[in-house]
Amino acid sequence: MSIPVVDFGALSLSKEDVSDEQMHHLSQQLKTAFTEVGFVFLQNTGITQEEMDRVQDMSKKFFLLPDAQKQSFSRGSFPNNPNHGWVSLESERLNPRRPGDLKEAFNTASLHPDIKWPSDALTGFQEIQTSFFQRCKELSLRVLRVMAHSLGLDPEVFLSTHRLVGTDQNGTTLRSLYYPPVDSEKAKEGQLRCGEHSDYGSITLLFQGSEGLQVRNRAGEFICAPCIPGAVLINIADLMQRWTSDRFVSVLHRVLLPPAGDSQTRQSVAFFLQPDDEALITCCDGSTKYPPVTAGAYLIKRLNDSYGRS
Repeated sequence: MSIPVVDFGALSLSKEDVSDEQMHHLSQQLKTAFTEVGFVFLQNTGITQEEMDRVQDMSKKFFLLPDAQKQSFSRGSFPNNPNHGWVSLESERLNPRRPGDLKEAFNTASLHPDIKWPSDALTGFQEIQTSFFQRCKELSLRVLRVMAHSLGLDPEVFLSTHRLVGTDQNGTTLRSLYYPPVDSEKAKEGQLRCGEHSDYGSITLLFQGSEGLQVRNRAGEFICAPCIPGAVLINIADLMQRWTSDRFVSVLHRVLLPPAGDSQTRQSVAFFLQPDDEALITCCDGSTKYPPVTAGAYLIKRLNDSYGRS
């Protein structure tokens, strides 16, 4: 299995219209990728490598601050959105059966005007994070439109349940990830940089600074995902698999420890698109393969599993 690479230029963020022929071609390519692999690389999306570098550069400046300085922006300290903020090393376990992941994160989960940002130490941090959030939102909605078309559905099936992205009534999160240097010999037994997991919501957009991600194929083997400059790696998440009665597949992925002697850091930025909290997710083919669930309740359960709360 290899992850398909698709030219998304016809629906680039710089384009206003797409022809029926272009939409049909794109929808067939995405349908094949999402039904057979669960992942796809999109090129020519309109989000440039320079934009990706800008958000990663600013994020790294935050991660290199002393922990004491980052502490006041910790996840869980923002009343209007408990998922917003800094996630310290080993505090999250994306595979709850393993020790804490060897990574840090900053979650931009709220754009509320009262949210506190680390702007005193990092001029431009808020502007760069929120601007990139909006760019990812726009691209995600275009991808949803193509996905609905590929299944012969009205685009509103997906779009109408993502009206509140960027508000505190929707759990969509832009997540900057930082994997510091690791001494593999000192890591705990079974510990990874990022444990095996599938994502929770609709789709995920991933911007990688280097290789390291592994994706499980249909044979149950983990394969290395390449890093393609300028491309966006997009995968199906669990609610979308439920929504489409398993036509689109959400697959496990992970980030291993680096080889012994490798002291390199790793960075990535992920945009986790969620349906609105009150959206009721039911099988769009009318079946009862999965019971109905509200997106917000499902997200809370999955986050509690990752952070060790029942």
